[in-house]
Amino acid sequence: MEERMRFVVRLLDGEPMSELCREFGISRKTGYKIFNRYQDHGLDALTDRSRRSVRYANQLPEPIERMIVRAKQDKPHWGARKIRELLVRRLAGDVRIPARSTIHAVLDRHGLVQRMRRRKRATGTPLSQGARPNDLWCVDFKGEFMLGNGRYCYPLTATDHASRYLLLCDALESVREDLAFPAFEQLFKERGLPAAIRSDNGVPFASPNGLYNLSRLAVWRLRLGIEIERIKPGRPQQNGRHERMHLTLKKEATRPAGANFLQQQAKFDAFTAEFNNERPHEALGMKVPADCYQPSARDYHGLPELTYPLHDKDVIVTSCGRICMHRKKINISTVLAGQRLGIKEIDEGIWLVSFMHYDLGYIDLEQKTLQTLDNPFGPRL
Repeated sequence: MEERMRFVVRLLDGEPMSELCREFGISRKTGYKIFNRYQDHGLDALTDRSRRSVRYANQLPEPIERMIVRAKQDKPHWGARKIRELLVRRLAGDVRIPARSTIHAVLDRHGLVQRMRRRKRATGTPLSQGARPNDLWCVDFKGEFMLGNGRYCYPLTATDHASRYLLLCDALESVREDLAFPAFEQLFKERGLPAAIRSDNGVPFASPNGLYNLSRLAVWRLRLGIEIERIKPGRPQQNGRHERMHLTLKKEATRPAGANFLQQQAKFDAFTAEFNNERPHEALGMKVPADCYQPSARDYHGLPELTYPLHDKDVIVTSCGRICMHRKKINISTVLAGQRLGIKEIDEGIWLVSFMHYDLGYIDLEQKTLQTLDNPFGPRL
């Protein structure tokens, strides 16, 4: 496919058919057959890829992406705007020409864009060891169960990985974010902030529809300087200590279940006190978790201010997940609603969008879309 693409591109550049056929080792009949297929059906006829419309960098047909990379290598001082014009001249009418922001994102992924500075970027969050108290907290919703009054209870739990200390066990009515937020805020006020929090990929810890699978709860934790760790789907053993606690919690605090939420919370509180202060753990040398845990030295004081001194300007994401630039509205993500982003023009008409020290992607004011980069918060798990 790549050879056919190169053959056609060089024909479009004006090179003679006979010379190209000799160079590629094909007959003139074959050369004209390839070129006629291209004229009749466009680039799709030269590849085995689907004919989906081109929109995002990771959906570009490989030959198009290679053309972009080669153009930049041949013309290292050209930006996305000029390279796009080159594609328009060569491919107009055959395929949808990618936006400048898409072209810039392709160049960025291939290391052909000079960043304004080298940023701290997560390359995929391998699970940490959590060797000391508050290095790592593990959180989850234990499976729901029915109370005596017929309503379902969703226990929100958090443990310290190193000491096994049960930090949180709240009987909630659902897994909604608006219920999880106050529970975690109260926990942070009482115990301080951990270095990282590990969870699965379910709501409210992650969002399948959010930018980079972020949820509002995850964004809030990032603002507090808490790193995100997520286990792989179907791998509960990656949160094994926490899951083992859940087995004990289910056996000793939910059978039988409380008659209502207040009674069930009383059962959880009694279990938490016993688990932390009376129950010895073999992994702790038969100590109790309270002997090994102490609150974090990082106190919770609310969200710190966000500033972007190295960007051209900063903007606030609206409640519907957009930012406004030059009287144009660009969709970002509702999970970032209310957050301040930094933007910087790094090429003519191409703007880099950043949240904290993470680069989210590029926007092209003509397309009014965010072209995302590789996930700066780790792989999509």
